[in-house]
Amino acid sequence: MAASSFNPTAIYCIGLNYKQHAKESNMKEPTLPVVFTKPPSSVIGPGEAIVIPAVCSDEVDYEAELAVIIGKPCKNVSEAEALDYVQGYTVANDVSARNWQLKLGGGQWCRGKSFDTFCPLGPRLVPASDIPDPNDLEISCSVNGQVLQKSNTKDMIFSVRQIIAFLSQGTTLQPGTVILTGTPEGVGAARKPPVWLKPGDKVTVSIEKIGDLTNPVTAEMPKSSL
Repeated sequence: MAASSFNPTAIYCIGLNYKQHAKESNMKEPTLPVVFTKPPSSVIGPGEAIVIPAVCSDEVDYEAELAVIIGKPCKNVSEAEALDYVQGYTVANDVSARNWQLKLGGGQWCRGKSFDTFCPLGPRLVPASDIPDPNDLEISCSVNGQVLQKSNTKDMIFSVRQIIAFLSQGTTLQPGTVILTGTPEGVGAARKPPVWLKPGDKVTVSIEKIGDLTNPVTAEMPKSSL
């Protein structure tokens, strides 16, 4: 299945879910999953442009993530059975406007994560049967050919099983629900000096057994005064 055909019923995201990312962020590892959401309107496919909105022209960051796609209604499931509800996996980039996430979002992360084009998915949906252990996959992100993130999903604080079980308590995860499972260390905001995405950049997120998700970066065109 091509990522461009995804039509998520919901997009749940888990923040601060890699041990080394928590360390680089100078934050304690959470004791429960940190949950936020993205709207379906933020989804784009491989090769489509990440468009930096005029309202956040700086401090736009990349985040390599493993995405989980739910295949059947999932509610109140245990960790032991959680993977039985997974249709498959794909690659995601949780593009983030740090100024809106941390300064202008009223204390909530969602606003800085929710702009149009801020959830690239692809390049394909790999059936769950082809990835028996989603917590042992190499994951990386490069910008203009320079590798800036390189890790393994085994560094997750909460496993894919734990995340699905947690999200399903009292809430039905409908077929088509996408879950972004967190990003490893190496994000632009943590670098010295910081590395922000800019028009003309090319971002590639890669995950073992799934493939490469590449997107160019452009800027929003100002509205004509005519």
